[in-house]
Amino acid sequence: MKTIRTLGLGLLLAVFALFINLLFMGNYKLSSATFDLYIIQNNISSEVFIKDLKNTIVDNDFSTPFYLANSIAEAVESANTYHRENKEWNQVIWAKPHSLAYQIVKSSGQGIVVQNKFLIWLLSFGLAIIGALLFMLPAIRLKGPAGIKNNHIYHSNATNRGWIAWFVFAFLILFYLVLYFRPSYMINWIYIVDPISEFLSGNPASQWFLYGFLYCVIMTLMAVRMYIKYRHNNYQILRTTSLLFFQIVFAFLIPEILVRFEKPWYDFKNAFPLDYDFFFRWNLNELLESGGFGLFILVWGIVLSLVVVPVMVYFFGKRWYCSWVCGCGGLAETLGDPYRQLSSKSLFSWKVERWLVHGVLVFALLMTGLTLYGYFSEAYEVFGIKVQTIQDIYGFLIGSIFAGVIGTGFYPIFGNRVWCRFGCPLAAYMGVIQRFKSRFRITTNGGQCISCGNCSTYCEQGIDVRAYAQKGENIIRASCVGCGICSAVCPRGVLKLENGPEQGRIGSNAVLLGNEMNLLDQLHDK
Repeated sequence: MKTIRTLGLGLLLAVFALFINLLFMGNYKLSSATFDLYIIQNNISSEVFIKDLKNTIVDNDFSTPFYLANSIAEAVESANTYHRENKEWNQVIWAKPHSLAYQIVKSSGQGIVVQNKFLIWLLSFGLAIIGALLFMLPAIRLKGPAGIKNNHIYHSNATNRGWIAWFVFAFLILFYLVLYFRPSYMINWIYIVDPISEFLSGNPASQWFLYGFLYCVIMTLMAVRMYIKYRHNNYQILRTTSLLFFQIVFAFLIPEILVRFEKPWYDFKNAFPLDYDFFFRWNLNELLESGGFGLFILVWGIVLSLVVVPVMVYFFGKRWYCSWVCGCGGLAETLGDPYRQLSSKSLFSWKVERWLVHGVLVFALLMTGLTLYGYFSEAYEVFGIKVQTIQDIYGFLIGSIFAGVIGTGFYPIFGNRVWCRFGCPLAAYMGVIQRFKSRFRITTNGGQCISCGNCSTYCEQGIDVRAYAQKGENIIRASCVGCGICSAVCPRGVLKLENGPEQGRIGSNAVLLGNEMNLLDQLHDK
């Protein structure tokens, strides 16, 4: 079995080396005909930009996409500077420099990757899937019971901030920075998923299709690991299956198929304010211009956020979304599972969490309020503030840096729920409801607790579960996502996730306080 696992690990490392090397393969040449067609299709009127690229880029060969993309982006910025200084606003190129560069580079690719997309897919994704399965499946036959075991968890370089964890951290950070800000650098990765995108939506792949496909593949493989690790716990098996279903079907397949039928791309499970751009002007216009189906999406999005979410949280807590439906939670529970024990349990972290996550929620609500006011009043400035500027700031700081770069990149260093704990506005919204108006709680049996600490160690939300268990108190916390891992790793069955009567959440089996303690003392004296 160890030989098979070693073979799988070796195959994964070889595929990773190939995957990185893909970035530097092939060559790029932007023909005059392709460039002229692009200028016409995108209504670019800047003669400065056109002349610059024809003198430096068009019909020249490039061995990598990096210099080509940077040259195009610099030409855009240089042309726009010239036009703004001369107040030639009709010739300004409003597209983001590297977004425009990506489109041009994508149409310039030549060579081995472009000509052998399916073969390269097999050698990268295909072999990576085989290698991962070879590494994970033998774990079923290894000695020892299923579930989490504390041995080695704090001695591994991969799970306790060792050199492997720091390597994964650096790679994830770089990946997200390139994905958000330099997509043309990963153009060869995007080429190899073109056939899949064309099959689903009828369009060539974008960096977001690549990301969605990677997301689903990684979640599926790490879900296999979850099935093996928690095979003794039906709740974890069902929960993992639910997360996979909603990610693959609702967040990936359905939106892509909608595009094939010329409908708006939409993830029906993504609720505001997590779906922060739902009320942006461009999205509202697109939905309203899409006829009855677009109107249905608009109504559904509002009902989901204002009715479905609070009602479901009342009956089931925020776990129904965070641990059974959400794509962010799905990646955290699968890819992030090896790092859950790294979540800080300190009082300082809890204070930062409360202020930060609710601050993001307030920011999202204020931004949305300004956006809607500007939309209905047809004003682009509200109280002297440009609505677009507020949206850009939120999109950059929260949508890109916090949710992506930090939210996922920090898994190996700060645990798997950094975004959910400190940044997700939807988690904050549901948390307030769960804390004060919900039937969900985790009940404890203090008499059975042996203070092993498994529950607190593996709480991804940084809750000191053992402290509650030792006192026999119900756990009622706004941050708890109801993942159930604390219950799964408890050797004595002390913890139980329940949806009971609201009046029984606090006090039914809690530690006795005040007058009740005095009464017990009096009875004891007698």
